[in-house]
Amino acid sequence: MDTLYLVLIVLGFIALVLFFEGLYLSWDAYRGPEARRIERRLQAMSAGAHGTHEPTLIKQRLLSDEPWLARLLYQLPRVHQMDRLLQQSGLPWNMARFQGLTLVGAVVGLLFGLIMGFPWPAVTLLTLAFAAVPFLYVYNSKEKRLEKIESQLPDILDMMSRAMRAGHAFPGALQMAGDESPEPIAGEFKLTFDEINYGIPLQEALLNLATRVPSTDLRYFVIAVLIQRETGGNLSEVLDKISKLIRERLKLLATIKVLSAEGRLSAWILTILPFALGIIISIINPRLMSVLWTDELGRRLIAGAVILMILGIFWMWRLIKIRV
Repeated sequence: MDTLYLVLIVLGFIALVLFFEGLYLSWDAYRGPEARRIERRLQAMSAGAHGTHEPTLIKQRLLSDEPWLARLLYQLPRVHQMDRLLQQSGLPWNMARFQGLTLVGAVVGLLFGLIMGFPWPAVTLLTLAFAAVPFLYVYNSKEKRLEKIESQLPDILDMMSRAMRAGHAFPGALQMAGDESPEPIAGEFKLTFDEINYGIPLQEALLNLATRVPSTDLRYFVIAVLIQRETGGNLSEVLDKISKLIRERLKLLATIKVLSAEGRLSAWILTILPFALGIIISIINPRLMSVLWTDELGRRLIAGAVILMILGIFWMWRLIKIRV
């Protein structure tokens, strides 16, 4: 009896261990670190697919972790374009988080305008301005990331050219560029190589790369590779020439940026200064500033000043915006 009791205890213990091990393996298969890594890689590969292909498992990017919220976000106009902008910025955000931050910014702007006692037109403008802060941050992050990618691209092309001269095929050169390059360009080339490994045609993978990274220099590289595959030729030599062209273009852009630095600084100061002074004076002496929106002449002066400021900002932007 005692032996049978001990056997039952041992068997029960083994069954309990196997049960918990099964639970752990099930969790690890769907929610573990490796599963999450694979999910992130699959989601990241969908940037070039919005609006051009039927959604598949590989190319589907979740707009939210909550299914009901994702379905709601899919109803918004141009949601895929905004989602693509989030990916191009390199920020670890999805559409749900972006929309939440936009809503928080709008509420903060609304409360600030009401607390300061601004008129409703000014409160509306302030609400829109605070709501636009997340979008401006995302757009600025995208521009900085693109500038960094463009500065890294010539070295990547030189590396790929040397790899192909050493006997590597083009996909092998892509893998080498993704493994041995710094971020953020390494991640983009890794995704392109992974897409090719997953069975996506090379042409489509390169077009996805050009969509994820909307850079003129990178499009030169993609077009050169696609043309070379159709017509033949020495691809390593073509990559060397593109690398040299990009370096000369970046050098010219740096020169233009230095020469236009004073104009850009003046534009920022003249744009921000009136609004900053208006907020400061409203805090120090609200009655003095309230005349601008309580009196009819003051409202006309505000409308005229805003129109002139918009024209001045556009004119200064056109002066310092030089395309190469």
